[in-house]
Amino acid sequence: MKEINDHRRQNIVLDWIVRLLKGILVGIGFITPGLSGGVLAVVFGIYEPLMRFLGNLKHKFLKNVLFFLPVGVGGVIGVVAFSAVVDFAFTYYPAQFTWLFIGFIAGTFPSLFKTSGKQGRKPWHWIVLALTAGGTVILMLWMENIRSVQLAPTFLNWLMSGALIGLGVVVPGMSPSNFLIYLGLYQPMATGIRSLDLGVAVPLALGLILCVLLLARLISLLFKKFYTLMYHLILGIVIGSTIVIIPEGVQGWNIVICALLFVVGAVISYALAKLDEKYAREEMIF
Repeated sequence: MKEINDHRRQNIVLDWIVRLLKGILVGIGFITPGLSGGVLAVVFGIYEPLMRFLGNLKHKFLKNVLFFLPVGVGGVIGVVAFSAVVDFAFTYYPAQFTWLFIGFIAGTFPSLFKTSGKQGRKPWHWIVLALTAGGTVILMLWMENIRSVQLAPTFLNWLMSGALIGLGVVVPGMSPSNFLIYLGLYQPMATGIRSLDLGVAVPLALGLILCVLLLARLISLLFKKFYTLMYHLILGIVIGSTIVIIPEGVQGWNIVICALLFVVGAVISYALAKLDEKYAREEMIF
């Protein structure tokens, strides 16, 4: 009995650490230009459970809070502690850093694909996936050509920025950082987060929370009624958004370095997905 209890405690601790790491990676995705925290939440198996929880906060509230606590802590660590790292990496090593994250996405894709077909799939689901992937590529390429608009860093604009980040949670594939760069708010936001400026952090958090809470119930209902369709839409977004962020012009030894980082990212995320399968968590909200 003691050995069983010790094994359970080890599983709980390991599961907590895995969710913390996933939260950190999702948080980094939110502040990294070109990436999407929403996509990373999908590929790490966080997105759908989170939407269901936020769509019905009363259902097993305490259990869900405890379950998502390490994800939230990890997300904060990813945003605050890694903002300077992300800024440095994308300034000096953008291609290498991007290929690392493409590896993260690729490593969990088999698990995501398996989950998408859990309730069966029909031929037209493949068409939905292909059209969504193509549409995502076109949309993101169009976004790259939008002319920048400089907005002042005011409370209302930080609130709007938080809402954009919230949309990045609810809409996988949307990169809030790209929009914030176009609006001239990304650099001031990164500086404010690094310096723990409450004038930046508070409205950002408020806008994010309000946006997610308002839209999560709708997303939850859509998953409940159109599970396979929703997952194939999201698969298309994941594929399309990943294609667009593939760096161009990588040459020489950088090709080898990028390939190694891709493999490292893929192995890490694949291992996280396997740990999820091996230490099956209690389904809090299904």
